[in-house]
Amino acid sequence: MKFSLNEHEIRVILLDIEGTTTPVAFVYDVLFPFVRTHLRAYLQDPAHDAVVRDALRTLRAEWDADRAAHRDPPAWQDDTTVSASAYVEWLMDRDVKSPALKLLQGQIWEGGYRTGVLMGQVFPDVPPAFARWRDAHVTIAIYSSGSVLAQRLLFGATKEGDLTPFITAYFDTGVGAKRWPDSYRRIAAQLEQTAAHVLFVSDTPAELDAARAAGFQVLLAARPGNPTLTYSEGESIRSFDQIA
Repeated sequence: MKFSLNEHEIRVILLDIEGTTTPVAFVYDVLFPFVRTHLRAYLQDPAHDAVVRDALRTLRAEWDADRAAHRDPPAWQDDTTVSASAYVEWLMDRDVKSPALKLLQGQIWEGGYRTGVLMGQVFPDVPPAFARWRDAHVTIAIYSSGSVLAQRLLFGATKEGDLTPFITAYFDTGVGAKRWPDSYRRIAAQLEQTAAHVLFVSDTPAELDAARAAGFQVLLAARPGNPTLTYSEGESIRSFDQIA
């Protein structure tokens, strides 16, 4: 199956990251363990006081909400660092899209990328696709539940080099949840594009449904390592080579 950008009048390609541009295993086997390993040291480092203070305030509010909703978060003890670390790990275990968690993850990953311990990972077809789409004058944008900082870090330090020059815009859950149609309407407005001229590619059918409801065109990313899914509302691709 080939998806023709010209035939579908696509002017913007909006991409998910995990399971779309990047193997799911990289997130769960590399990025998440890196946060677990360095979390407590980061929270205790005086150099990060301002970021940590804001994050802890938000984390405690989220913890209070989880406890009130009887979700059984770990107890919050007098030792704030230990309590925050346990709660962050609890959130990660449940893949909760917590703003404070995403902030801390991005900051911790930044240290790893800066020292070269971490390198972003993308599927092999991504760099040539980015170049091909740019040559076709199609705008490339990213929408992920990870923070904009985390997105820039991943694409800025891949084994294939810095891919950020190909990317025009980044969106995180600051525009709204990925399963809300209004989030995609806001993205189209910020990109100054008619929704029908935007193609959204993701490995999550519920996100594609939300984008379709907002008027976007959509494709399911059926990447290696992803769960086997079918999308009754549209077509799927296994490689960006299929989008030309």
